[in-house]
Amino acid sequence: MAIEVKIPAVGESISSGVVSVWHKKSGDFVNAGDALFTLETDKVSTEITAETPGVLDTMVPEGQEVKIGEVVATIDDSKTAPAESEPPEKKGAPKKTEQKPAAAPKEKSPTALSPAVRRIVEEEHLEAEKISGTGKDGRLTKGDVLAAVPQNRKSVGEAVSFPGTATPSPTAEQDRRSADGRFTRKKMSPLRRKIAAQLVMAQHTAAILTTFNECDMSAVQELRAKSQEAFTKKNGVKLGFMSFFIKASVEALRAVPPVNGRIEDEDFIQNNFYDIGVAVGTDRGLVVPVVRDADKKSFADLERDIADYAAKAREGKLKIEDLQGGTFTISNGGVYGSLLSTPILNPPQSGILGMHKIMERPVAVNGKVEVRPMMYLALSYDHRAIDGKEAVTFLIKVKECIEDPKKLPLDF
Repeated sequence: MAIEVKIPAVGESISSGVVSVWHKKSGDFVNAGDALFTLETDKVSTEITAETPGVLDTMVPEGQEVKIGEVVATIDDSKTAPAESEPPEKKGAPKKTEQKPAAAPKEKSPTALSPAVRRIVEEEHLEAEKISGTGKDGRLTKGDVLAAVPQNRKSVGEAVSFPGTATPSPTAEQDRRSADGRFTRKKMSPLRRKIAAQLVMAQHTAAILTTFNECDMSAVQELRAKSQEAFTKKNGVKLGFMSFFIKASVEALRAVPPVNGRIEDEDFIQNNFYDIGVAVGTDRGLVVPVVRDADKKSFADLERDIADYAAKAREGKLKIEDLQGGTFTISNGGVYGSLLSTPILNPPQSGILGMHKIMERPVAVNGKVEVRPMMYLALSYDHRAIDGKEAVTFLIKVKECIEDPKKLPLDF
């Protein structure tokens, strides 16, 4: 009997997605729980698994957009796995026959690849066994496979592009070159389209204004360096700057509550909890996972949450609920070298804090010029709900907490 594989509902407001990569091919026998394909939506990427064992028959190609509820494959559960007849053959086979497959490096088999590496290999249709690994025991690293992408694309006469920035696997419909080869037209991924729509909506629906300040990072750097070894040994995670800024933002939100609110129709909703979104850049675009109840968490808890979200974002394993319900957002452009920027609001929130690169600059300290590690801070806010005085007060509170970390609830 052929069991239909349908696109499942993966969250509110999501009506379609793209079958970015098939993990199994037509004719393959699959077991219940095996990953069949990755569905990329405008919010997250989700692996869809088989609910029953049988032989797979795919009905749509990679890169095709599909709607929720659409049938994309069937599984014939009347057929059994070919592997069931293999054990007796292997048992009586000569040892030489069993040892032949060992000639290929085990580390490069699909099952030995890390999730991030396997994803790139599958999306770019690379032959892992032909790529030289620079990792431990010859394992392939993300850098190894990314380096192989341009070479692979050129060898088959396709356009060179970065994996995951548009559609995962180029097709004739989605990746078209101009006649003279001067440009390539690609269909935007659902996530990138969603990001574009959100940014435009934010600009059109909110009265966005940005206020700036700067803070001296000397005290935080000194405290972090002094506590790093003991903190890491105790908690198994490094102490970063983001946890300080999350804590400082919570203190500022308490001092200036309107920044932690939002406008809904003709009402203003004041949030009395602190779920802080932390912007994370990925190959597919910017995502903002939310650190829940940041006011109740320790520095170690915050660092663990940030590290977990960053890993999930890189591997495309964030869930929709990870991205929903934030009350305020922090974006750190400094990790890319940004010295100053005006961040755009993350609707329906009313405020977003922009962190930037730490640079040593001459500043006046007690009437003398000293070189200090300085960071520019930017707060973009919805002027419909927040006045300039409140915005400036918020930013000064963040600055004070960073320049004097003792004002924060330190727990390490």
